[in-house]
Amino acid sequence: MLNQAWHDLTLVAFDTETTGKYPLTAEICEVAAVKWRGGEVVETFATLLKPSKPMEAHNIAIHGITNEMVEDAPHVSAKIVDLHAFFKDSILIAHHAPFDLGFVAVEFERAGLQLPSHPVICSSLLSRNLIPESPDHRLQTLIGHFNLDKGVAHRALDDAKACLQVAIKCLERIEKKDEKKELHHAFAAQGGALSWDRFSMKELEQKDTTGPIVQASRECGEVEFTYDGGSKRGVKRRIHPIGVVRSLDGDFFVGVEAGDTQGKRFFLDKVTSARRVV
Repeated sequence: MLNQAWHDLTLVAFDTETTGKYPLTAEICEVAAVKWRGGEVVETFATLLKPSKPMEAHNIAIHGITNEMVEDAPHVSAKIVDLHAFFKDSILIAHHAPFDLGFVAVEFERAGLQLPSHPVICSSLLSRNLIPESPDHRLQTLIGHFNLDKGVAHRALDDAKACLQVAIKCLERIEKKDEKKELHHAFAAQGGALSWDRFSMKELEQKDTTGPIVQASRECGEVEFTYDGGSKRGVKRRIHPIGVVRSLDGDFFVGVEAGDTQGKRFFLDKVTSARRVV
């Protein structure tokens, strides 16, 4: 597939809206995807999702999805198999893809579904290398730069459509400039392929140093850990994790220590021991 021309493949651009920044503690409240084949959109997928607890005002302010809007929506568990099927045999695209991959990978694994095998295109990474004249590389800025249909910002279906259009503009620019149309050229242009496995939470759960942190995040509990860094290097400390993030710049978790009000970031490769506090 990597040696095929991108316009001969099925592309699926997708987007999520969430109740917060961090997988495990935040949830998907809307997901949408747009399937492109043979030069046109052939199918769409979109659904609101009801989180397990009410959304807070600062999150609602970002995407405009209210608790009333999701009151009768299905839970993610009722739709995740359909989303997985929609993705099948496609090259997936997302804007700031690591964010969306982090949330969707958690739900696939929770449902016992295999993570997709094909690597993912990030339209944000592509645009940074291919659209240097853009003031920045936010999705709405790029839409304006290309004079595309803006739709409703921070709603999943419109953002998925916009992501698809921006990605195609980037892919066309590669082909026009260098006559390179095979898919592997797109991954080279974004700095490398994004593998779903890189965002697996199950992989972290199986490690002694990170498994307890993932578990505590899922259960809103505490963990005792030692950290090879900062002012408390090697000292056992208790913390309440509020999210685990698999990042291209280094996996980390954010947690709040007793007596603190602000979360701190800790890189997982510097955690030397961890145990769940019961």
